[in-house]
Amino acid sequence: MKHASVTYRRTAPEKGYTDHLLRIDLSRKSISVETIPKEMRERYVGGRGYCLKLVYDGTNASTRYNSPENVLALAGGPFCGETGFVGTGKFIAGTISPLTDTFCDSNVGGHFFPLVKMAGFDALAVTGKSPRDVMVVIDGDREEVSILDAPEGDITLYGAERLIEEWKGDGKATNVAFVTAGIGAKHTWFGCLNSVYYDSRRNRCRSKQAGRGGTGTVLRHKGLWGLLVKCNAPVANANHPADHERIRTAGHKLREVVREVDPKAMRLANQGTTSLIDMMNANDLLPINNYQFGKDERAQKVSGLVFEKEVFKQNVPDGCYPGCNLACTKGCEGYTLRTGSFAGSQVGVDGPEYETAATATNLGIFDIDYMLEYSWYCDQYSLDTISLGVTLSFLFEAYERGLLTEEDTGGLRLTWGNRDAALELMHLIAAGTPGFPSEAGRSVRSIKDWIADRAALRLGRSRESVVEELSRFAMECKGLEFSMYITKESLAQQGGYGFALKGPQHDESWLIGIDQLRKELPTFEEKAEALWWFPLFRTWFNMVGLCKLPWIDVRNPQAQYTESPSRNLPTIEYYLDLVNATFGTERTLDDLLLESERSYLLQKLINLRQGFGTREHDAVPLRAMAPVFMQEYRSRKDYYDACLREVAHVAIEGKPDEERLSLLQEYRRSQYEKLMDAVYRRKGYDENGIPLDETLRRLGFDTPEFMEIVRTARKRIAEGDTALYPRRVKEGESLAL
Repeated sequence: MKHASVTYRRTAPEKGYTDHLLRIDLSRKSISVETIPKEMRERYVGGRGYCLKLVYDGTNASTRYNSPENVLALAGGPFCGETGFVGTGKFIAGTISPLTDTFCDSNVGGHFFPLVKMAGFDALAVTGKSPRDVMVVIDGDREEVSILDAPEGDITLYGAERLIEEWKGDGKATNVAFVTAGIGAKHTWFGCLNSVYYDSRRNRCRSKQAGRGGTGTVLRHKGLWGLLVKCNAPVANANHPADHERIRTAGHKLREVVREVDPKAMRLANQGTTSLIDMMNANDLLPINNYQFGKDERAQKVSGLVFEKEVFKQNVPDGCYPGCNLACTKGCEGYTLRTGSFAGSQVGVDGPEYETAATATNLGIFDIDYMLEYSWYCDQYSLDTISLGVTLSFLFEAYERGLLTEEDTGGLRLTWGNRDAALELMHLIAAGTPGFPSEAGRSVRSIKDWIADRAALRLGRSRESVVEELSRFAMECKGLEFSMYITKESLAQQGGYGFALKGPQHDESWLIGIDQLRKELPTFEEKAEALWWFPLFRTWFNMVGLCKLPWIDVRNPQAQYTESPSRNLPTIEYYLDLVNATFGTERTLDDLLLESERSYLLQKLINLRQGFGTREHDAVPLRAMAPVFMQEYRSRKDYYDACLREVAHVAIEGKPDEERLSLLQEYRRSQYEKLMDAVYRRKGYDENGIPLDETLRRLGFDTPEFMEIVRTARKRIAEGDTALYPRRVKEGESLAL
């Protein structure tokens, strides 16, 4: 059934922009096409910048994820879909998150947004709620946008080829793509969006995920099954840049660097990001048993080399969009599922990526079959593999420490390495099973309180003491679960997670490599400077529609001769060529950083408006900074003792291990507090993490509405009101829609 439709005149991109926004109001079943103002383009560029602006304008301080006015914004950027360069299929999904109660965005690839852009739109904004599940169809060939009934059945990955075939008509299957979310997104707070496209080399649909922050949960709560786009316009030179030849030359140079470096370094084209398993394990950075340990000899069973030889053995070029030769989108064909409602089905599994695989080691599971099963079902259910995986590892540790019992879990024995229990709990959470599974689907922060209530009563302890114990190993910040790196030994990465505006996700400040592996940030001052510079440049990638891997994970051989090898400046020159060849300008790196700083500040202001964004919200759990329990300390006793003597300059001779652990924890806490002060100064904030008036003026945010947000935050601090806004979900309320 067609609920609404409009025709429009398709505008081809010119110098990277169509300058058109598509708005969908599901409550009113209305569709409108708007011109994006020149001022918005100049200030916010695209991608994350557009999503921030759309969400800020459409929401207010009381907006929550399930509010009708909440905006689900999708936006590419000026370089999204540029086939002459590397890594250009990216776009951003942004919204008020169910996990954090403030703006959260997620970076995702595939064919969806390049097709949306060719169909005529730089951004999409969805508001309202539909009482029945519907889908939005953007038909760039017919120049029509429609709201229709959702497809029959629960199509996410399984059955996706059927949907593509239905909509491609006389065109190519590769020119149809869609974003959607499955049943897991209906029943949890960490549902992801799947960006589904047809891979003609593997002859099946594949999926990339906007995984973090519950974007899929927002989609399903709006009564939206998904958005489908169809457009058979030519993809080559679709952005119509000012100087296509200059882009082609810059793209060729970057592809040459990838071709030379990757086979000798991370081998992303052969192993995908699973190559990180070996790197992290070798350096005590691979999460084991809920981030307690960083190394395990069993990791050799799931190494990148094993994935290369035994799992990713199909010799298929695996770029997720034309023009990229990094080809890191690996997959496994012909895998037979063993559990769940699709048991016995033979499927293709995308990935697993490192982050997904590491959620297994974080449960003490070193089993590739488990990783493949978990990865496929998380995609089908549309569950963020990281948030779900960290929630599971938190629950397993609570069980191991006697704070959860089988009575609490419904008979599940959550012991380290128990793959069957982990998979069964995943299926129960995805289905929204009442009781413990449904509570677990609300995040680490939420289930922590549920456990504390029950454990305190059972153990005869105060609730506060149980919460304090759980909080030591509850690996979340701002309500978002940590991504998969051990940060105890990297002060820079602790800050990278703690200061990240949306919560501890590595796409804002992935500093673990340059700090802990390459040792390129040896001084405190260098760490603080990196925590200013890298978030801004990585934000830029999210604004313009580019993948960061060709820059950050493929070190240009010439970088070693520069004063800051970690910034990979020779490769940045190729990106500057892309910028200036597209726009017909001569912008500098400083110009790009200034653009990023504006969007970064707007995100900080949204956090403050929503009641967050100040110093206490940048705190990280103790386990992110130091060993929490004696077993962790003793697993690297010599290392930690040397740290106390040689780094902290603490006399430890004759002191028992318990006192040494306490001294180490106190030193690490003090270093993090010192880092907060230094980074806030560099960013132009006060000691509470609130932007200074001069920072607002410098970036053009000194208007009354933004100044009022800052004044309100300062008043809140002065009055001692640092409490989080309460959750808008009553005890026992179902999350099912």
